[in-house]
Amino acid sequence: MERATFGAGCFWGVETAFRGVPGVAATTVGYMGGTFSNPTYRDVCTDRTGHAEVVQVEFDPARVSYEALLETFWTIHDPTQLNRQGPDTGTQYRSVIFFHSPAQEAAARASKEKLEKSGAFRRPIVTEIVSRAEFWRAEEYHQQYLEKRGLASCHLP
Repeated sequence: MERATFGAGCFWGVETAFRGVPGVAATTVGYMGGTFSNPTYRDVCTDRTGHAEVVQVEFDPARVSYEALLETFWTIHDPTQLNRQGPDTGTQYRSVIFFHSPAQEAAARASKEKLEKSGAFRRPIVTEIVSRAEFWRAEEYHQQYLEKRGLASCHLP
C-alpha cells in the first residue's frame, strides 16, 4: 500500500470522490501543512493555523496508479481558485498536493504542467505541490461525513 495526500477544498466531498476510486483501500480526513500541533476543526477554521483540510488516501499501486489519483484530484475541484473552493474561503481550503516521495513529487509537477499547457483553464493553476508534513486526523464526525448522512456530494449545483 502507498499513501497520497490531497487538499481540494472542504474535505467531505474530496473524501467521497477518492473513496469511489477502485484501488483506494482507505481514506482519512484531516489537517496538514500548518504550524499548530494537534489542531481541531475549530482551530483550523480560524484560518490562523496554516493547515489545509486534506484527505489522506491509502491505495494499492497494483490496482490504481498515483497518476490516476492525480487525474481525480484535478477533476474534483477548481485548481485556479486561491485559498477557496466555491463559497468556502480561507487557506484551509487551498488546492494542494502533499507528496510522500520524490516519485510522487515528479508525477504531481508533471501532471500540473501538462494541465497548465492544455489550456483547460483560463486562469493560472494555483495548486501548491509540497512535501508532506505531519498529518493530524480530523475529529471522528468528519470521517466519511457525507456517507454517514446518506449524501452523494456537497457540491453546489
